[in-house]
Amino acid sequence: MPFQTAARAGALMLATLLLVAACGPDSRPRRPSRARMSASPAPTPDPSVTQDPTAAAPTAAASARRTATAKPPAAPGLAAASIKLTRIAGLSSPVAMEAPAGEDSLYVAEKGGTVRALRAGNLDPAPVLDISSEVSTGFEQGLLGLAISPDRRYLYVNFTNRDGDTRIREYAMAGGRADPGSARDVLAIDQPFANHNGGHLAFGPDGKLWIGLGDGGSSGDPAGNAQSLDTLLGKMLRINPRPSGGRDYGIPSDNPFVGKSGARGEIWAYGLRNPWRYSFDRSTGDLYIADVGQNAWEEVNFRSAASKGGENYGWDRLEGTHRFEGDPPPGHVPPVYEYSLKEGCAVTGGYVYRGSRIPALQGAYLFADFCQGTIRAFAQRRGRAEGHRFLGPKVDQLSSFGQDQSGELYAMSLGGDIFRIDPA
Repeated sequence: MPFQTAARAGALMLATLLLVAACGPDSRPRRPSRARMSASPAPTPDPSVTQDPTAAAPTAAASARRTATAKPPAAPGLAAASIKLTRIAGLSSPVAMEAPAGEDSLYVAEKGGTVRALRAGNLDPAPVLDISSEVSTGFEQGLLGLAISPDRRYLYVNFTNRDGDTRIREYAMAGGRADPGSARDVLAIDQPFANHNGGHLAFGPDGKLWIGLGDGGSSGDPAGNAQSLDTLLGKMLRINPRPSGGRDYGIPSDNPFVGKSGARGEIWAYGLRNPWRYSFDRSTGDLYIADVGQNAWEEVNFRSAASKGGENYGWDRLEGTHRFEGDPPPGHVPPVYEYSLKEGCAVTGGYVYRGSRIPALQGAYLFADFCQGTIRAFAQRRGRAEGHRFLGPKVDQLSSFGQDQSGELYAMSLGGDIFRIDPA
């Protein structure tokens, strides 16, 4: 992606190291940073971006997420889809968004350790939650994900603490804010290195909390975590986050590895390197997982809503569909889409579009690459990606996507801007 000055190029390189470190090997031991990361310079205005700080927020009339009994077809008009970006807010290094059904607020996680809210299109000056004193922000660390329970009673955050280890924490919600005194750690995971923390959280259509974890870092998964079922690293987890049976959380009985010797019951799928954003199709329940590659390939994985779990996505035997170390694991699931690092540096997963404002995108999966920045899309049909195309607008340092209560999509920049994806 072109930059106007060497300073801006340097900012991108720094942000890349801090957030994804996707391409080059990294064998550095963990050294959590005590300093807050400063926001990168604002991106150069793009002609496809509309500056509109008062743009309307999603309405409270939007319906809750649901799982449909029949899959609606992908839009035949993807090839003709045209979009623009409307800037709705500026924050400090936004990395995740949550839009609970039943209200018109968008909750945004800032990497430095705060959760902010956009209410009826305006930024609430008071943070929803501030744990910046507890968060490490070096390399790919920080406050990396948030989720709000379907009943809106609890806020869950995924962050790396001052020791660089992952914590999944619960807060009781009241009046649209988290109660600091209600903090309860749900899950603690030691991180052997500073990179590949994953960090995303999402409640699925099943009401369970899904947690994406990277392989623990360094380069090439030196401990073989992604293929080992006795560790939570390199996995997609599925839990009941409320206390159960004397434990801090419950493990659903229908998880695929429950009761199996040598395997953790929390695991739903494995063989992941660093899942940087996954999402459920709100109309079908299908799951899309963007997994950041090592030296050559980026991938998007797909899981049908009918799956019973247990998928092995191949890392570190495979990088995408290509051999990385050893033989391909038996029965592995190849990605639905992959692209080489000639097109970027780290995939940023998005959402299947189920809004109403851009009919040509209906059913298409939107995603991007952190370095390349152009929003792109494909239609998934029978487990294959079809009609892939670049949609045009670029976002500098595109860190994450968001979805509001009406199914409209947003793109976030590590430089601070939040954009709504609108019809051109």
